[in-house]
Amino acid sequence: MRKLSIFVIMSMMAFTGKAQQVLTLEECRTLALQNNKQLSISKMKQDVATQTRKAVHTKYLPRVNAMGSYQYLSKEVSLLNNDQKYLLNNLGTITADRLGNGFSNVVTNMVEKGLISVQTAQHLQHFAGELAPLLAQTGNGFGERIADAFHTDTKQIWVGAVTVTQPIFMGGGITAANKMAEINEQMAANDIDNQEQTTLYAIDNAYWLAVSLKHKQTLANSYLELVQKLDDDVHKMIQEGVATRAEGLKVDVAVNEAQMSITQVEDGVQLAKMYLCQLCGLPLDGNITLADEEVETLQDLAIETLEVTDSSYTARPEVRMLQNAVDISKQATKLIKAAYLPHVALEGGFTMMNPSLFNGFERKFTGVWNIGVVVQVPVWSWFEGRYKINASKTATAMASMELADAREKISLQVEQNRFKVKEAQKKLNMSQKNMVSAEENLRCATLGFKEGVMNVTDVMAAQTAWQKAQSQKIDAEIDVKLSQIGLKKALGILRN
Repeated sequence: MRKLSIFVIMSMMAFTGKAQQVLTLEECRTLALQNNKQLSISKMKQDVATQTRKAVHTKYLPRVNAMGSYQYLSKEVSLLNNDQKYLLNNLGTITADRLGNGFSNVVTNMVEKGLISVQTAQHLQHFAGELAPLLAQTGNGFGERIADAFHTDTKQIWVGAVTVTQPIFMGGGITAANKMAEINEQMAANDIDNQEQTTLYAIDNAYWLAVSLKHKQTLANSYLELVQKLDDDVHKMIQEGVATRAEGLKVDVAVNEAQMSITQVEDGVQLAKMYLCQLCGLPLDGNITLADEEVETLQDLAIETLEVTDSSYTARPEVRMLQNAVDISKQATKLIKAAYLPHVALEGGFTMMNPSLFNGFERKFTGVWNIGVVVQVPVWSWFEGRYKINASKTATAMASMELADAREKISLQVEQNRFKVKEAQKKLNMSQKNMVSAEENLRCATLGFKEGVMNVTDVMAAQTAWQKAQSQKIDAEIDVKLSQIGLKKALGILRN
């Protein structure tokens, strides 16, 4: 409905250009709420708080992370050292040398004991000499194959992994963080309410100020007509010789003062409307007319009766925001405590790698899954947690004291505004009585002047008293409206 009203208002302005626009108080309020930049900022803050709350809520859910890497190493991983590689690569040669030396010693020993002849020994030595190269070659090949089997081929390594982590117990930290995010969102909503009420309070005051000045402009024109009529009558009497030149000069001065007053009040009306346009987001030179300008008497406007039913003033957005600050501080203490409690999380994942570590460094991708529980227990932090918790509790106590102080001040403010409403009503009643007397006084003075029993000074005094009574009546009528608006603002019930 509000958007429709704004659309209608803006459409009328677009089609009529500089044509005069008639705006009601409700339309001014709607435009002000639509175009107030601070209110727009508050709404953006609420959106930020909402998105933050949604982000914090995801802390309850499992985290899934994927990782992949490629590494090129200047050296590969070796399971054998250089001495072991040398032994394996020369296994045949070393074995043949050792066997040859051993066989030669055995044959020589047998010759010395007379078990075999020298010729037989020579034949055996010749056979061993022919067999040694073949044995060395065969042994070296076998050793090389063994060394080759231990080759890892790990200069190029590919690794890919997907891990899943599900928090099980975080010391209550996730719960506290979520509550803080929810409270922060409530605080943002309360800030919007506060900005709306501040905007409405400003627009209502500006609207009724412009209305009062417009009524005073009408009063100034009426007063000018009175003194001009008197001036015309006095100059006619001067021509007839029944009035003095001095009396004419007095009336001329009064006419000039009345004209000057009109100029001043016209400037005031223009400035007040410019300020109202600025609050409504309209061009400052907009040619606007306010609906209540045409009301003959502002006393016909409804006077509301406001009762205070909640002594804690929870309707005030400022009180709710301070309560939010206390609640956030309490959750902050829980969050600090959670950091020094055990944390438990369930972890699982799947890892693929090439070369494979599970089949002798096989050059192909091989996967393996894992699942486990991770427990983190703080052991000693030199009482850091205790100090932080004490500081947070002190901050909570400070926020509570600020809340109690604000409630006391708001209670005083409400009572002050209630007195203002009563005082404004009394002034209005008195100004209405004064107005009746001033009108009767002016009627009698005008009639007496025509009958010749009263002079110009008496008529001018009656006119001035009438103007003053009218001005006081306008001020009293506006004060009633403004005092009611102030009381609504103090109670936190100023709504559009």
